[in-house]
Amino acid sequence: MDLLVTYDVETVTPQGQRRLRKVAKICEAYGHRVQKSVFEVVCRETDKVRMVAALQEAIDPTQDSIRIYRLPTHALDDVEHLGKPRLIDPRGALVI
Repeated sequence: MDLLVTYDVETVTPQGQRRLRKVAKICEAYGHRVQKSVFEVVCRETDKVRMVAALQEAIDPTQDSIRIYRLPTHALDDVEHLGKPRLIDPRGALVI
C-alpha cells in the first residue's frame, strides 16, 4: 500500500523536541522523507499497523497531530514534482 504520512509535533518544550525526533525516526524506519515532516511510505498492512502503534505511543495526543493518507495503489509512482529532484525511488530498498 502507498501512504503519505505528515506530522506536526509541538516543539516548544524539550519533551516536545524529543517526541519530534522519535516520530521522525519511526517514519524513517518505514518510508522516505520527502519534506521535513512528510514521508512517502510503501508497506504492507502489517507494517502500517506497527507504524501506527509506534506513532501513537510516541506522541502527546493533546498537542501533536499525525495524518496518514492511504493513496491508491502505485500512486507514488506517478507524483508530479516541482523543484529539487526526487532522489529516492519510493519502491526502492529502504536502508535503516
